[in-house]
Amino acid sequence: MESWLFLAIILVVALLGKNQSLVIASGVVLVLKLIPHTQKLLTTIQAKGINWGVTVISVAILVPIATGQIGFKDLLNAFKSPVGFIAVACGVLVAVLSSKGVGLLSQSPEITVALVFGTIMGVVLFKGIAAGPVIASGMTFVIIQVMQSLSLIK
Repeated sequence: MESWLFLAIILVVALLGKNQSLVIASGVVLVLKLIPHTQKLLTTIQAKGINWGVTVISVAILVPIATGQIGFKDLLNAFKSPVGFIAVACGVLVAVLSSKGVGLLSQSPEITVALVFGTIMGVVLFKGIAAGPVIASGMTFVIIQVMQSLSLIK
């Protein structure tokens, strides 16, 4: 019963915040919960959903290359400006942080609840997008490592 209430609250908050992605996501999960014998499907989505999402995002990013809107010239031009170097560095940093975050999530699943709550707050209150839990977990990993090295936490 608690999971139904939690998901319903998320749906209401998403509706109030006019966040279509979160409305659809919470609606889909609620519908899946209504269908008998979907526990295995929910478990599969939990385990592989982030990878599926990254794949969809990657496809969307590659479409401008496929359509000819972006080519090698654009890539080379990216390295001719400080903004281009910063973008490349941020891309590398996000990829590394995400890999650390996925490891942290698997080691400490209780952190997932806090990250999901923070992501929902960011989406609803600050008009963010829900692409952040993996990156946020990576940032959490780095902050924890720094705080541990400074003996601020165990």
